[in-house]
Amino acid sequence: QVQLVESGGGLVQPGGSLRLSCAASGFTFSSYAMSWYRRAPGKERDFVAGISNTGPTTKYADSVKGRFTISRDNAKNTVYLQMNSLKPDDTAVYYCRAFVGSIYWGQGTQVTVSS
Repeated sequence: QVQLVESGGGLVQPGGSLRLSCAASGFTFSSYAMSWYRRAPGKERDFVAGISNTGPTTKYADSVKGRFTISRDNAKNTVYLQMNSLKPDDTAVYYCRAFVGSIYWGQGTQVTVSS
């Protein structure tokens, strides 16, 4: 079955960086677009970034453009989210998402940006 496992979250100071990873299994990873979402405290889950199946096409939420970079390694069945210049407003649980006939989510990884 489809499984998505995120890692790499943690506590970071404003201006710092983190790289999230999402390891995928149970489907032909290289055939599907992938995306990252986040849910901040008290808010709905929002789109952060997406990448096409082969990687040349990416899309970002306006709030993260120029600071976050989504990438993928199809040989490792993994999608990444490099987050730079982090702000307190980036504090959220970050989720990996795949649409493989149905929508699948990972369990999420907590990112806290605080001094």
